[in-house]
Amino acid sequence: MRFSRADRSRLAEWWFTVDHVLLSAILIVVAAGIVLSLAASPAVALKKGLPAYYFVERHVLFSAVGIVIMLAVSLLEPASVRRLSLLVLAGAMGGLVAVYFLGEEINGARRWLTIEGHSIQPSEFAKPAFVVVSAWLLAESRRRPDMPALPLAFLLFAVFAGLLVIQPDVGQTLLVTTVWIAMLFVSGVMLKSAALAVLLGAAGVYAAYLYFPHVAYRFDRFFSSQASDHSQGARAIQSFVEGGFLGRGPGEGTIKTSLPDAHTDYIFAVVAEEYGALACLALLALFAFVVLRALRHAESEPDAPTRLGIVGLALMFGFQALINMGVNVGLLPAKGMTLPFLSAGGSSMLAISLTLGMLLALTRHRPDADRLKKPPLMPSLPSLDARKTATNEPRT
Repeated sequence: MRFSRADRSRLAEWWFTVDHVLLSAILIVVAAGIVLSLAASPAVALKKGLPAYYFVERHVLFSAVGIVIMLAVSLLEPASVRRLSLLVLAGAMGGLVAVYFLGEEINGARRWLTIEGHSIQPSEFAKPAFVVVSAWLLAESRRRPDMPALPLAFLLFAVFAGLLVIQPDVGQTLLVTTVWIAMLFVSGVMLKSAALAVLLGAAGVYAAYLYFPHVAYRFDRFFSSQASDHSQGARAIQSFVEGGFLGRGPGEGTIKTSLPDAHTDYIFAVVAEEYGALACLALLALFAFVVLRALRHAESEPDAPTRLGIVGLALMFGFQALINMGVNVGLLPAKGMTLPFLSAGGSSMLAISLTLGMLLALTRHRPDADRLKKPPLMPSLPSLDARKTATNEPRT
């Protein structure tokens, strides 16, 4: 793509201000997801009685739509990103309420809305919007002490977390809570407020263990010394053993045929068996690079709402990937968390695209406003007084 420096169009401005390195890293993750879906999805599709490349075709379609969404959102200015986030958050919150009444119960949880035959998970779209709106509230609480921004931030978090808990979706609740507490610390609010948030988060985990049988079952099984060798977690760990450092080769994996969620929650294990531990480390490094590159922008960003938004979105992306990988290698109990851009799932794919579109928009280099002004159609002429002064000056 080539643009002239004299071109003042929106697209040219975007091209000269977007972080090309960050954008390239994200596109590499998307491409890796498409390639790796060829390894994990056909076996699951055949097992479900579907065409072999059913999930692969869906993955390519949602990846293409996701790229369009990501690039379109990255064209926005920070103020427009905040307005978009407010609209998305309002719609997603309404969807979370509707899920409670209209959502279909699957495995004891209500998380999905079915619209025109398509399933949508509102919580996925609420996460990036919640981060950006919370970033603005936390920044305003420091800039304008007279505004009740901090209580509003706590209230927003409580409402969002409460809607996630009643689904129940403990994994997403823990992810949102962790990111929100990190944003509290970065924003510089009172230490008492941050400590209170940590205590509330710990109390929430304990309450989930007490009142949600499936959460207690997963924790007990995770810490049990007699874990079943037939569980998905045990089979995922076996994939790393079978794959070794270099893997068994593309399409040569066998454990994926016994993993019901091989194309979603456990795709990292499929990568381990077929491409090896080195490929898994490369993926981990790629995700880490995206996060660290974004945090580097946050370090030099003078605008507080933008800086906090970058931190929150980057951590949301990174923690989600880290949780999924941790479950696959047996370091965390099963959470049902997708691996961004690699796991199959339309809602997850589009929501991650929205997240990274906002991240690209907020990390764009923004030169002085005078540099972005279009040149005047006619050169400015000197004033009459200036011309008189010039003609009356004595010649030397």
